[in-house]
Amino acid sequence: MIDWVPIVFVTFKVLVFGTGMFFAIKWHYERGKKGKQSAVPRAGGKVAAVFVLLLLGLWLLTFGLGRMLGLDWTFP
Repeated sequence: MIDWVPIVFVTFKVLVFGTGMFFAIKWHYERGKKGKQSAVPRAGGKVAAVFVLLLLGLWLLTFGLGRMLGLDWTFP
């Protein structure tokens, strides 16, 4: 019964990523034909900045919770 689960999940993953790649390539191709500046670098920078801030917040939350629970974070 459980043998079909990886097949379904892998098929779903391939369909989702394939559809996403198709529309991403189509969007970039159409933007290139129009000759306009791409907004991708600005959006990529925003995403990277948000990711770094979230990573820093998670790091602080993890160490704060660990310290509150009395975990020893010292390295030898």
